[in-house]
Amino acid sequence: MAAGDWTTVTVTAGRLEAGQVISLTLEAAEALPAWEPGAHFDVRLPSGLIRQYSLCGDPADPAYTIAVLRETGGRGGSAEIHDTALLGRTLDIRGPRNHFRLEPAASYVFIAGGIGITPILPMVRAAAIAGASWHLHYGGRTTGSMAFRAALPEAGATGTVALRTDDRDGPLPLPEIVRDAPAGSHLYACGPAGLLTALRSAAAERPDLDLRVERFTAGESGDGAKDVTPGGAFEVELAGSGETVTVTPGTSILDAVRGLRPDVLFSCEEGFCGTCETKVLEGEPVHRDTILTGKERERNTTMMICVGGCASPRLVLDL
Repeated sequence: MAAGDWTTVTVTAGRLEAGQVISLTLEAAEALPAWEPGAHFDVRLPSGLIRQYSLCGDPADPAYTIAVLRETGGRGGSAEIHDTALLGRTLDIRGPRNHFRLEPAASYVFIAGGIGITPILPMVRAAAIAGASWHLHYGGRTTGSMAFRAALPEAGATGTVALRTDDRDGPLPLPEIVRDAPAGSHLYACGPAGLLTALRSAAAERPDLDLRVERFTAGESGDGAKDVTPGGAFEVELAGSGETVTVTPGTSILDAVRGLRPDVLFSCEEGFCGTCETKVLEGEPVHRDTILTGKERERNTTMMICVGGCASPRLVLDL
């Protein structure tokens, strides 16, 4: 099975992990692709909706495990998973992909807000197994809303766990967490947009720290596919065929390209899932996703064509 292909899995188990969080175990007749902490994949739900979920189980387990929070006012995927009798049913999945990879480091600081624990949990386990220094800060609204508390690695000689709830302790003290982080630490964080924005602000005071974040929704800037070419039209060439298409204001590169290549992969169309990531061979892309790091944006070798734009007259994409 290739990561870009769809494969069929069966929901073999479901479990209530917290008040509004359920986990699902997914198994397949064939071997599922190996994955590393931070990976996620696409799930096609019975309604046809495609949503992305982080893998939160053990990479050594042949089955995949995801956890889903029921989100009021969400895009419908979480409600469908919670309200549909999925046990024993089949789903199609595609992936995994990893834009939130755990890089080798001597010291880690992990920050999880609510359901943001899902990609962080395998990272903490991996750091503990590797014997690296690690510190986990996990916050939630209430104790009962915090999934996987019993599955967290125990604090030991190299690791610490700090649990904090809004109703009892107040929100995570991000400035203090950043201030106390060991020099040169890698900071990995996942949670609500407000938490990540505040963390970026706090981390600006510690340039020695390597901050990496994962979002489950589009960023707060409001950038979207309908505002991706504000500077005027530009030309996109598909390197594989030599075909060209003009992207006009108010049209996304993805929409324009799909006129020539309807099979191009995409999902969220908001720049946070990474499905449409495409290599840039020539031209100067404008990045409006919430995935690429600052260094990756500077290299300009890849972009999310669902929300990205162009600052040059022409782009050549590896399509």
